[in-house]
Amino acid sequence: MSDFLFSDENPQINEQPEDFNSGWDILVVDDEEDIHQVTKLVLTGFQFEGKPLRFHHAYSAEQAKDMMKDMSEIAVGLVDVVMETNHAGLDLIKYIREDAHNHDVRLILRTGQPGEAPEESVIRDFDINDYKNKTELTAIKLKTLLYSALRAYRDIRIIEKHKLGLENIINASANFLECDTVDQFASTILGHVSTVMGLEDNEIYCAAAVNSQAKPGTDFMLLASSVGETNSEHAQLPDEISDLFINVHNKKQSFKDENQFVGYFPTKGGLETMLYVSKSSKLQPSDHQLLEFFSNNIALAYDNLRLREVVRESQKELSYILGEAVEKRSKETGSHVKRVANYSYMLALKYGLTPYQAEIIKLASPLHDIGKIGIPDLILNKPGKHTAQEWEIMQSHAQMGYEILQNSTNEILMQGAVIAHQHHEKWDGSGYPQGLKAQQIDISGRITALADVFDALGSDRCYKKAWPLDDILTLLKEQSGKQFDPDLVRLFIDDLDAFLGIRDAYPD
Repeated sequence: MSDFLFSDENPQINEQPEDFNSGWDILVVDDEEDIHQVTKLVLTGFQFEGKPLRFHHAYSAEQAKDMMKDMSEIAVGLVDVVMETNHAGLDLIKYIREDAHNHDVRLILRTGQPGEAPEESVIRDFDINDYKNKTELTAIKLKTLLYSALRAYRDIRIIEKHKLGLENIINASANFLECDTVDQFASTILGHVSTVMGLEDNEIYCAAAVNSQAKPGTDFMLLASSVGETNSEHAQLPDEISDLFINVHNKKQSFKDENQFVGYFPTKGGLETMLYVSKSSKLQPSDHQLLEFFSNNIALAYDNLRLREVVRESQKELSYILGEAVEKRSKETGSHVKRVANYSYMLALKYGLTPYQAEIIKLASPLHDIGKIGIPDLILNKPGKHTAQEWEIMQSHAQMGYEILQNSTNEILMQGAVIAHQHHEKWDGSGYPQGLKAQQIDISGRITALADVFDALGSDRCYKKAWPLDDILTLLKEQSGKQFDPDLVRLFIDDLDAFLGIRDAYPD
């Protein structure tokens, strides 16, 4: 026992600190009080990676089980074999691994009666990390054993941290791909950086920026920031962070130290994404690796978002061009389709549709009169009243528009087919071409019908002059529940100024 207590061996082992906690929790399980006292005495002042040991004491296997239920951060368990029973320690090992499913804690069996648990069979049959006879544990050997066990526990925790971090990055990447706008994308970045790092929001500061590789490093747009203005080429950031972004842009490579990380990733679209992260404690190598991977995913996701924005803008322009082509053929202005599109978008939102659904209606509504391309000019542009036969031909444009678009698999054109088909249906069932009634009419058809009539009445046509606003509102109120969905009429009139603002923004 004197060798155990007073050995002069004292190895000096230096480790680089890893930020897990403020100390290492050691559980001593033994039914002899002297063993607890001696273990604690020998390990007094012991540190691993600059952090001390925190001792917890159990005097039976049952007491240890209860303690393990409440403590998930035990790094090392020093377990006696023979306690309340001859195999109490072995039963405890089996409980920890198989019942509690704790495979992180390093378990070291210590015994003063090796005959009760032969070393070879115990190591073979039980998930332990070492087996020692108490008489062979000198002070240096106990310390060496602790260094080895704690190093293994640290490595397991690093692997687990990486695993969780990668899972969070995968989840974040999935969320990035669901973003439809830069604002949503920026919000998603802020929401996931702290999750990837395994930290609370208030422990971390981050900022993400994008810049064209052809532009000066100072000309970046801030996508997301923990503080301050975002989404602006003139966003305000602390000078030291702005300088880091500029230096990263100039050197075309990431920057990292113990306090800060700036990830640099060029995209295929010719842009550079840069992610700045700092936290209240030092950044470790494992943090840098996770952030490097996360930054790369941000760059890929942003490139994808930009591509989708280009596609969306192209679809919108094509919808406007087709709609305007029809309007010009009928001697009307292209501003009509833009006003109808924006009226429809605002009405859809006020009705309770999602921004995505509202956007689809906005992009599809310019196609509402696409069927007019099949109407002869003499009928389409006739200044006077149509005959019964001419009116029948004129009404056919709704069916023709549907037939032109119905076979498309494009979401916008599919919605356009519905709108073209139903925007002349009426709430009371007296419309055409199908005579649909109330909720039988798709909400996109009901919305576009109201937007189209409001704008058409307020605009000059070959067969009429623009109506005064009061007359238009009177008609809308009279036709509420007849031609138009009464809920949509109410929403429109309640926020009339917003719709008039759209009208004024797109003059003829």
